[in-house]
Amino acid sequence: MGFAEPDGRSPMTASYRGNILILALSQALTLSAIVLSMALAAILGSMLAPDKGLATLPVAAMVIGTAIASLPAAMLMRRHGRRPGFLLGALLGVGGSLLSALALQQGSFGGFVVGHFLIGSYQGFANYYRFAAVEAAGPQRAGKAISLVVAGGVVAAFLGPQLGQWGRDWIGGHIFVGSYLAQGVLSLAALVLLSRLRLPGVAAAHTGPVRPLRELLGQPVLRVAIFGTAVGYAVMIMVMTATPLAILGCGLPETSVTPVIQWHVVGMFAPSFFTGSLIQRYGAPRIMQAGFVLLLGHVAVVLSGVEFLHFLSALVLLGVGWNFAFIGGTTLLTQTYRPAEQLKVQAVNEFIVFGLVALATLSAGWLYDRFGWIALNLAVVPLLVAALIAVVGVERRLCRPAAA
Repeated sequence: MGFAEPDGRSPMTASYRGNILILALSQALTLSAIVLSMALAAILGSMLAPDKGLATLPVAAMVIGTAIASLPAAMLMRRHGRRPGFLLGALLGVGGSLLSALALQQGSFGGFVVGHFLIGSYQGFANYYRFAAVEAAGPQRAGKAISLVVAGGVVAAFLGPQLGQWGRDWIGGHIFVGSYLAQGVLSLAALVLLSRLRLPGVAAAHTGPVRPLRELLGQPVLRVAIFGTAVGYAVMIMVMTATPLAILGCGLPETSVTPVIQWHVVGMFAPSFFTGSLIQRYGAPRIMQAGFVLLLGHVAVVLSGVEFLHFLSALVLLGVGWNFAFIGGTTLLTQTYRPAEQLKVQAVNEFIVFGLVALATLSAGWLYDRFGWIALNLAVVPLLVAALIAVVGVERRLCRPAAA
């Protein structure tokens, strides 16, 4: 695919390691900012919103920003390269954090929502870090490269929520304004890191025949990769968005929110250290199936009670299930396109995935407010079962030629 060094050396060079390290650290900073918002936005939204059913609108705006930004991000990076796109994304993160802090200080719900839209747009650019890692590593190491970058999110499990709590009272009389200012510093640090990124040239990989989008989407493997990734992400984000509200609504103290979110995010990213190896050994479809089983296990734990340990254990399962579904789906996706088609397919994938995630987030506050925590979790079961069946089917399709 043209990712070897010009002198023929293996991609596993100091340059490769440096790029992966920058991408992983940038991922850690980006996700710390996102997790901070996930932990605080719904609670602060319920304080600012004119209707409690709109409490999760800032989180929904963040996800909508991610979905909308994914297409122009791909076009920009196709024309100018990965690094300029990543730098622009980090600038959007800085601006969104500052606007959210100002809106919180002034009690403006509308400004708070727009600020989170910009923060989500930052994530829309940052979601391509994992694809940039594949370009740096080469297709044979795709699973491991994706895993290493996604593993940067382990830092976010602790830094994001903790920074939110540390900044709570930094600005006298305005709770959590300092948290969003600190979030802006995270984005600024990512901007500095990304300016040192030196990815291999991929211009040559973008030449050659490109199949029409209809033909690309006609591949069952590609459709299942997108569908599985979208379902896993949508289920995770919908439940995660409503979790802080549910914890408080069930009478648990506010201090319970941070450890639950922290260990959920650990569950999301800690498995990344070995998910790539599992994919190499068992295949992406099998790991996706394990992810959906774990996500169904999350629902079973939710149904068993609403004490602190129920929330904690359920959210850890939710995180690990997401990890397997997300990394497995992303790895499966990389097997469905030619080099010249990569940005086109990646953009469609990100738009569909985060479009569904946006719908899930928008519905989270309404479902919780109208029907409660248990009903919200039961609502995801049909989607998980459908995704599990689809992935089992595509695994059989992939194995069929080998068995013939």
